[in-house]
Amino acid sequence: MTVALDETKLALQTDPNFADAYSMAALIYMDQGEARLAEENFQRAIRLAPNDPDLSNNYGWFLCQNGRANQSIAYFDAALRSRNYQSPAKALNNAGVCSLILKDKVAAERYFNEAFRQDPGNPATSTNLARLNYERGDLERAKFYINRVTKADVLSAEVLWLAIKIERKVGDRAAESSLVTQLRRRYPDSTEFAAYQRGAFNE
Repeated sequence: MTVALDETKLALQTDPNFADAYSMAALIYMDQGEARLAEENFQRAIRLAPNDPDLSNNYGWFLCQNGRANQSIAYFDAALRSRNYQSPAKALNNAGVCSLILKDKVAAERYFNEAFRQDPGNPATSTNLARLNYERGDLERAKFYINRVTKADVLSAEVLWLAIKIERKVGDRAAESSLVTQLRRRYPDSTEFAAYQRGAFNE
């Protein structure tokens, strides 16, 4: 990260109006937890390239991750309006996540459904749709989406725990047992496995 940041500084010495360099610096500072410096560089980049959809998406995600989810949606929508945007599913999924933070499940599901239509292979989108349908009690659709995710080789403890809860509700004990084995083997010290051990399926 230090080398990458030095490279962006060199680029800006050559061209102080190079929006991509400010954008890259903003992402590096964001990764390092330097919110103020990330904000400054995002703002400079946006002033230079206000119609860049990748920049709009990244700044929207920065806002969402820093307690400003209510401001983030406009930037995701701006990215999605661009005909030049090459990865709309990313902005759609991000908008869905931030809508959940804002407790707007209707908007979240709309964004996630469109993200799934654009990129049905994205495990994050399928996980989010599985969770929404599970919480709503639509177990058939929840199982459909979670099954798309559990085919992956490596699953997080959070995803495994969601899948376990869905399979338990559906009544598929064989699938549940297989998932519990994975959770126990890979994440024996996780909060998710602790929740399974105490039977906290409805928390």
